[in-house]
Amino acid sequence: MLQSTIFAGPCKTVGLVFQIDGTIMPPNGPDSWPRNTSKRQWLVFYRVNGMLMQGGGLVDGKGEKWWNLPCKPHKGINGTTMPGPCDSPVAIRFFMSSNLTVKGLKIKNSPQFHFRFDACHGVRVESLTIKTPAQSPNTDGIHIENTNNVQIYNSFISNGDDCVSIGAGCYDVDITNITCGPSHGISIGSLGVNHSRACVSNITVSESVIQHSDNGVRIKTWQGGSGCVSKVEFRNISMEAVRNPIIIDQYYCLTKNCSNQTSAVVINDISYVNIKGSYDVRSPPMSFACSDSTPCINLTLAQVELQPATRGHVVANPYCWNAHGTILAQTIPPVYCLEETNVTIDNTNLCGQVLKQIIM
Repeated sequence: MLQSTIFAGPCKTVGLVFQIDGTIMPPNGPDSWPRNTSKRQWLVFYRVNGMLMQGGGLVDGKGEKWWNLPCKPHKGINGTTMPGPCDSPVAIRFFMSSNLTVKGLKIKNSPQFHFRFDACHGVRVESLTIKTPAQSPNTDGIHIENTNNVQIYNSFISNGDDCVSIGAGCYDVDITNITCGPSHGISIGSLGVNHSRACVSNITVSESVIQHSDNGVRIKTWQGGSGCVSKVEFRNISMEAVRNPIIIDQYYCLTKNCSNQTSAVVINDISYVNIKGSYDVRSPPMSFACSDSTPCINLTLAQVELQPATRGHVVANPYCWNAHGTILAQTIPPVYCLEETNVTIDNTNLCGQVLKQIIM
C-alpha cells in the first residue's frame, strides 16, 4: 500500500526504469486517505525525462468507495447526485515530463482517471490492460492534455468513461490497435468549456475495435468556446453494438440548462474511412450536430457500413445539422443529410496561432 506520492525530477540520469511487480494500491477509500493530503492524486511523476515504466504487476486503485460518494453521478433508477466533497485521485499522473514509455502493466479500479498526461512531450503507451466496471464514474483509461507526440498502441481498455480522451492543446497523436469497451469510446474533448480556447490537431485512430459502448469515435465541444479541431482521421475501426458509432456534438452539456452561444470551436478536416459493424438502435449510427454559427466543414466519409445490432430493425437515418463534407464511397446507411456546399472558414491562422502558443 502506497500513500499519495510525488516522484519529482529532474533525475540524474536518462534511462530510468520504474519497475512494478506484484500489486500496489492506495489507501482504501476517502475515509482512509491521510489528512492534509490532496485527494486529487495518488502517484505523480513531475519533470521526469526518459523514464520507462513497466512490469508484470497490477496497480489496483481500490476505487469502489470513491465511486459511491454522494456527489458522483449515479446511473441507477431514481439515481441522484448530491452536494458534498467530490475530489477523487487519478491513479497515475505524469506532469511536465518527456520521452516517456509505459508498457505491459495491468491497472484496475482507479477512483478517477487511470492514466493522465499533462504538458508532456514524447509519450509511448503500449500493451496495457485497463479494467473498471462500466458504471464507474469518470474512470477514463488514458487522458492527455496539452501533450504532443503521443503513441498509444496494442492495449485493452474497459471502463466507465472514455477509453482514451484527448483534451485541449494536444497534437500529433497516433492511437492504433486498441480494444475498447464497454466504455464511452474514444473521444476528442470536451473542448471549449467556460468560453475557453482549445486546439487539437493531427490525430489518428486506426486498426481498433470498439464494443458495447455508449459512443464510438466522438468529438465533443461546448458552445461558446473557440479554437479548432483539425486534421483528424478515424480509419479501419470495427464497431460492435455501439450506441453512437460516429458522433460530433457541438452542443455538449452536462445539464439541461446550457444556453445557445454565438461562438464555437471550429471543426474542420475530419475523415472516417472503413468503419464497419453494428450499432445500438437507441441512437442513429451517425450524428453530426454542428454549431449554428460555425458549421463543421471538410468532413469525409468512405467505406462506412453500420447495421442495426438488433435483428428486425430498419437501418436508421444519420443525423446532420450544419454539417458539410464529401462522401467518397457509398455508405450504409446513406448520409443524404451531409451538405456538399462550398462553405469555407478561414481558420488556418486561428489554428496556427493556437498551436504556436502551445509550442512556445
